[in-house]
Amino acid sequence: MNQEMIAALRELEREKGIAFETILHALEEAMASAYRSWWKQQHPELDEQSLGVRATIDPESGDLRVWVQELTEEEGEEGEIVTEVVSEKEVEVTDEFKGRIGAQTAKQVIFQKLRDAEREMTYEEFAGREGDVVTGIVQQQERRYTLLDLGKVEALLPQAEQVPSEPYKHGERLKAYITEVRRGTKGPQIVVSRSHPGLLKKLFELEVPEIEEGIVEIRAVAREPGHRSKIAVSSREPGVDPVGACVGPKGSRVRMVVNELRGEKIDVVPWSADPAQFVANALQPAKVKEARVDPNTQTALVIVPDYQLSLAIGKEGQNARLAARLTGWRVDIKSETQLVDEQRGARAAAETAAAEAAADEETALEETAIEAPPDVPGETVEEPTEG
Repeated sequence: MNQEMIAALRELEREKGIAFETILHALEEAMASAYRSWWKQQHPELDEQSLGVRATIDPESGDLRVWVQELTEEEGEEGEIVTEVVSEKEVEVTDEFKGRIGAQTAKQVIFQKLRDAEREMTYEEFAGREGDVVTGIVQQQERRYTLLDLGKVEALLPQAEQVPSEPYKHGERLKAYITEVRRGTKGPQIVVSRSHPGLLKKLFELEVPEIEEGIVEIRAVAREPGHRSKIAVSSREPGVDPVGACVGPKGSRVRMVVNELRGEKIDVVPWSADPAQFVANALQPAKVKEARVDPNTQTALVIVPDYQLSLAIGKEGQNARLAARLTGWRVDIKSETQLVDEQRGARAAAETAAAEAAADEETALEETAIEAPPDVPGETVEEPTEG
C-alpha cells in the first residue's frame, strides 16, 4: 500500500460517489482476510477457528499494519456464540504478501465491496420514492414482464401493471409510476406501473405549474387504463380556473398527458364540496338537469335530458362507472321521460292500491252486516189484575 493507492481511492470517491472511508474500510477488511489466508498457509499447524487478523491502513500515507489475533468462542447469555480476542500481536507485512497474494485477493474483494456499495447507494437513491414517476428505456420484453433501463438500475414492469392496448417497442422512452422498491441480491428491485391512477396524477403535476405550486389541487382520480380517465380539480385561489389550468392554452397541457398515455381520453372536471353538484360535474361531458343524493344509502339519482342519456351512461356504462369511482357515490341515471313515466306509474299504482283498499273495506263492511244476528221481537207479559 502506498500514497498512489490512496490517491486512486480518492478518485473512486469522486467518480463513483462512494465515501472514501467506506472504500478504506472495505480495503482493510480485504487485506485482513487475504493475510489470514496467507498466514494460515505459512503456519498450517494453527487452529483455523482460533486465528484472527486485524488490519489498518493509514488514510494519509497508505501504510498497512497487520495484527495476528488469538480468538476464543464462548456461549453468550442467550445461548449465542460470542467470539472474543484473547491476544494479538503486530506482525511485519512481507513484500511477498504485498506484491502477489495480498494484491490479487484484495483487488477481488475491493471490486466486490465497490459493487455492494454502489448497489446500496442505488437502493438509498430509490428507497422512499414510491409514488414518483421515472423515465426509462424499454430493454427487454418477456411474456410476464418488461424491463426498463433507468440508467443505474433496471425497473420491472409486470404484465399486470401494463396497459393491454399499449405496444412497447425496444429502445423507446417510457414514463412509469413506481409502486414498490425492495432490496435484492443483485441490487434494488424497482417495480413500476403504467396502469396505476397515480401515473395520471403525476403526469398532470409535471405539466401544470399551478399544481406544483399548490394553487390547483387534484382532489380525485378515476381511471380505466387505455380507454378513459376522469380527474377532479379545485383551486385555492378564487381567480384561478382549475379546469382551465389543467387543460392549458388550446388544450396543450392535457394533450401532453394524453400523448404520454397513448391516446387515453381524459375528462377534467371541477371538484365541489356539494355532493350533488360534484356528481353532476363528474358526468361531464353529459349535461345534467338535476342530481339528488341520499347520504344514508350513498346513492345519487341523476336526471338528464332524453338526448343526453346515452352520453351520460357512456359506452358500456363507462362514463357512469368512472363518475361513481371519482365521487364515491353509487350513481343511478334516468332520463326525464323515464322519470315522468315512473312517477306516472307510481301515481297509477297508488290510485289502484287506494281503490282496492276502499273496495276491500266496503266488502268487509257488507260481510260484517250479513253476519250480524237478526233482532228477535220481545213478548209483553201482562200482570194479573187484582179483583
